[in-house]
Amino acid sequence: MRVLDIAYSRDAVKSLRRMPANEAKRVRQKIEVYARDPASQANNVVQLKGRDGFRLRVGNWRVIFDKQGNVMAILAIGPRGSIYED
Repeated sequence: MRVLDIAYSRDAVKSLRRMPANEAKRVRQKIEVYARDPASQANNVVQLKGRDGFRLRVGNWRVIFDKQGNVMAILAIGPRGSIYED
């Protein structure tokens, strides 16, 4: 089992700072759990259609990320309805 490194985009960091602290902590924990053991979150992760990347579901929040080799690049974090709009 290999552990993925996590790289947050500037937008993702900004989103984490804006959301309530307890929600941000929960989102970060889920990301770290996925990076350590992707199979543990298999039912919460879906490959996106129409664009590159994957979606991790954390309650009402969505984390859009891409896996590039050994790096999990967090592209965006947001509420479930508006995260898919570009």
